[in-house]
Amino acid sequence: MTNAFAFDAKQFDTAQLESVFFAPARAFAALSLDVTEKLVNTQLEATKAHADTNLAQLRSLVEVKDAEGLKGYLEGQQEVAKELTERLKGDADKVVAVQQEFIQESQKLTEGSVKQAQAGLQQATETAPKAVEEAVKEAAPKTK
Repeated sequence: MTNAFAFDAKQFDTAQLESVFFAPARAFAALSLDVTEKLVNTQLEATKAHADTNLAQLRSLVEVKDAEGLKGYLEGQQEVAKELTERLKGDADKVVAVQQEFIQESQKLTEGSVKQAQAGLQQATETAPKAVEEAVKEAAPKTK
């Protein structure tokens, strides 16, 4: 007598497991990696720009030799502060845009996965009665 509910490796559908679980997980991981790369690059660019600005300001300060030079340096600091503020705003806008892109793309991935899971569930619902019927026939004692 065979167990009707025993696992049969021949009937195990790896393609279905791939499409329902692994493919969406890989797609989300790839999306996360892309977003992380964009954020890291944005941060590196911002850090370089700030470092370049700071070094330029230090070079300007080292070149100050008199009161007039100090006055010019201090007046230049206002412009530098304005430029840094604008740079920070631009960097923040880039980060927000990347985050919004991530949200939109992850929603698309989720919607696609849900639709695929619903289709698989619908198919399983349609084929389940036949499979149960066959299992019952196999499990029933054979009389002749």
